[in-house]
Amino acid sequence: MAWKDTMLYSIFAEKCPKCHEGDLFEVRNAYKLKSLTKMNKRCPHCGENFQPEPGFYFGAAYVSYALTVALWVAVIVALITFDALGWIEYGFLTHPATSLITGVVMLLLLLPVLYRQSRAIWINLFVKFDPEKHKKV
Repeated sequence: MAWKDTMLYSIFAEKCPKCHEGDLFEVRNAYKLKSLTKMNKRCPHCGENFQPEPGFYFGAAYVSYALTVALWVAVIVALITFDALGWIEYGFLTHPATSLITGVVMLLLLLPVLYRQSRAIWINLFVKFDPEKHKKV
């Protein structure tokens, strides 16, 4: 199985879960904020419907919550690890204000990516890869 045939490829590349060729979003750059939420209605390659029913992506909020929790845990673990290594004196990195500020900054910087990744993960849970659609031209 090639990397391009995996669910992880579809999620990280934000590609169609059915064929792994077409883009989920109209604009690939998540930081073009005017087009952040604009998804293709159908896959340009295989025609898979990206809007199977009204409110389909409400479930992506749960995925987004899990990704946000993982980000906060990663920030706190990184700050504690750096402080445990003695890189910063006087426990500055483990101070609650440092954790809060670092976490909020990271969350704001990664918000567009987290939004799109949560939608990509959500649709990949329900639409399975079809090798025949992948080969279709």
